[in-house]
Amino acid sequence: MNSENSSETNIPLVTEESNTLGDIQINFNVVANIVRLAALEVSGVATVGGGIVDGIAEIFPQKKGFDRGVRVKADEVGDYIIDIKVILKFGVELAVVGGQVQHRIAQQVEKMTSRSVSRVNVIVDGVKTSEQSKSDDWDDTHTD
Repeated sequence: MNSENSSETNIPLVTEESNTLGDIQINFNVVANIVRLAALEVSGVATVGGGIVDGIAEIFPQKKGFDRGVRVKADEVGDYIIDIKVILKFGVELAVVGGQVQHRIAQQVEKMTSRSVSRVNVIVDGVKTSEQSKSDDWDDTHTD
């Protein structure tokens, strides 16, 4: 593997073994979707990414960095390095839930892709109460 495999735009191979039918490749965007869904399975996670910055990032798809709160790269041996931004529910133990998020993501990604995860970096980007969740929804009474 060359040094370009750490780039976010490359598509890593699932396995280094040669297959008589060809290679199987999984795009980093697919892995990022697995990461998002796995994180949301953890009790105490309100949202993945979130906030106005991530909303603006979706408008500009060429922007490097976090895509909807998740960044997936490969290290020099081809294992995944995952960064994820989460908003947790108010009142949960942040470090405990963060650890559960790490474990669940590594478990699901390794199970679904047959590739190892070397790191899962969880960035707790905020906490949210249930009242905030309801008030954050767009209300039709807003006018410009």
